[in-house]
Amino acid sequence: MDLFSLIGTTALVTGGTRGIGQAMAIAMAEAGADIVLVQRDTSNQETKSQIENLGRTATIYTADLSSQAEVSQLVSGVLKGGHDINILLNCAGIQRRHPSHVLQVNLTTVFTLCRDVGAHMLTRTPDRAGQRGSIINVASLVSFQGGLTVPAYAAAKGGVAQLTKALSNEWAAKGINVNAIAPGYVATDMNTALIQDKERAASILARIPAGRWSNPDDFKGSVVYLASRASAYVSGEVLTVDGGWMGR
Repeated sequence: MDLFSLIGTTALVTGGTRGIGQAMAIAMAEAGADIVLVQRDTSNQETKSQIENLGRTATIYTADLSSQAEVSQLVSGVLKGGHDINILLNCAGIQRRHPSHVLQVNLTTVFTLCRDVGAHMLTRTPDRAGQRGSIINVASLVSFQGGLTVPAYAAAKGGVAQLTKALSNEWAAKGINVNAIAPGYVATDMNTALIQDKERAASILARIPAGRWSNPDDFKGSVVYLASRASAYVSGEVLTVDGGWMGR
């Protein structure tokens, strides 16, 4: 189990207030990591409280991820706050019909945080496995498929997959693993409209070999694996967690 331990690490997490981001932040805390949460404001304390109840440290930094100016200052502020970032989880995402905001939050912000956290990781002393850090992006099934009526979202998530591979090519030899998780259909707030569309929801369910939509806890094992020494030789991977959707 030592391969999966995150004791002594600090993870910077976006999108951790609900859904799969919350589940993955808590999973890393359960594995021993301290968590730095990036939120729009401090009104939502639920994830922070759950992490602290596990005996881990949780710190909230505020930033509007649709503002490039705020995102550009985020990592320097976290580092000045005394946090040594070992793990970056880019989970924040929106799906709206406002292309500029969709691209900013889902792609440009991901690139900026990867760049800035990656620059910090390159200054870190490698651990006993030769690793300096792990970056985990959240992609999507539309990283591979076009989707329906979500062209800006599909373009952004396709970009996340390619960004993950490109950064892996650059940094894997330097001890920074860059991977992504591509969720299938998840029963969260983001998919409320789909779930309420009975005909579309039924057609989606019929195509999932696992026979169910996923829930946020289905992503706990994947994120701990990619954040830990267990995946030391895994980089540039877009891991689909989709109940078999992409294999059908």
